Amino acid sequence: MAVQKLPIAKAINESLRTALDNDPKVLVMGEDVGKLGGVFRVTDGLQKDFGEDRVIDTPLAESGIVGTAIGLALRGYRPVVEIQFDGFVFPAYDQIVTQLAKMHARALGKVKTPVVIRIPYGGGIGAVEHHSESPETLFAHVSGLKVVSPSNASDAYWMLQQAIQSDDPVIFFEPKRRYWDKGEVDTEAVPADLHKATVAREGGDLTLAAYGPMVKVCLEAAAAAEEEGKSIEVLDLRSISPMDFDAVQKSVEKTRRLVVVHEAPVFLGSGAELAARITERCFYHLEAPVLRVGGYHAPYPPARLEEEYLPGLDRVLDAVDRSLAY
Repeated sequence: MAVQKLPIAKAINESLRTALDNDPKVLVMGEDVGKLGGVFRVTDGLQKDFGEDRVIDTPLAESGIVGTAIGLALRGYRPVVEIQFDGFVFPAYDQIVTQLAKMHARALGKVKTPVVIRIPYGGGIGAVEHHSESPETLFAHVSGLKVVSPSNASDAYWMLQQAIQSDDPVIFFEPKRRYWDKGEVDTEAVPADLHKATVAREGGDLTLAAYGPMVKVCLEAAAAAEEEGKSIEVLDLRSISPMDFDAVQKSVEKTRRLVVVHEAPVFLGSGAELAARITERCFYHLEAPVLRVGGYHAPYPPARLEEEYLPGLDRVLDAVDRSLAY
C-alpha cells in the first residue's frame, strides 16, 4: 500500500504530479505556478520536472488565464488553472459563468470543457483584502459548474484526481489555512464518489454538516461536546454543487437535529439551501429548526479582527446547545 502522511498542500502537489504523469493532455497554468512553485508552494517542482510547456507561468490576467484554458479544453487538453487567491477570481467570473459553464449545453452536448479551476480560499492566515474570501456560493448557483472542497489530505489528493478526469468544469476550492494539516494518503485506495458526503464522526444527538476548513472545527466541537455527554455526528459534505442531500437526510433522520457550518456569510450561503432542503425532506423528523453558523454579511475584516469574524469553536458549540435546548 502506498500510504504516506502528507500535508494537504503536498497531497495536491502529488495529485497534480500523478495527473501530469498519467495524461500528456493535462496542463497546469497560473500566476507563478512554475518557477516559483506558487505562492503557497503547492506546485513546487512541477515545472522543473514537466517543462514550461506543461506547467505554464501566465501573466497576471485571470480572465485571460481562464479564457485560454477554455480554448485548450476545446482542443482536447485538460487544463488545471490556479487562481492565486479567492478574491482574484472575479476578473475571470465572466469567462467562467458565460462561457465555461454554458458551452456544453450551448453545443447540445457535443462539446466538453474539462477545466479545473483551483482556488485557495477562506481566512485564518492574517492576509490583506481579497485574500481571505469564501465565494463558493457564487459558483454553486451557476448550473454547469461542479463545486467541491476537500477538508483533508486524502480527499485533496483523490478529489483533484477525479476533478481532472471529469469532462465537466470543476471549481476546486482549497482551504488555504489547512494547507499544512497532515493526514494519511493512500494513493492506491478506491476513492469515494466526488460528490458524496462522508461521515467524519459518528453520533446520535445532532448532526454537524460542514465542508473544507470548517470540518476540523466541527470535529473539535464534537470532541468538546462529548465531554458533556453529547453525541455529535459530523458530516463532511465535500461537494457543494451537487450537494449530497441524501446523506444529510439519512443522518438527520437519525439525530433529528442539524447545524450547518461554513466560513462564508450565512446570508444566502450554501447552508441556506441545505437548511431549506432538509426542512422540506425531514420536517416530521426534526426536533429543532435547522441552525446555521457562518461568517457575517459584511466585507471580510482586517487581519487583526478576523478571529471575531470567523466561525470558531465557541459559535459552533453555542448553536449545538441552542439546537439541543429545543
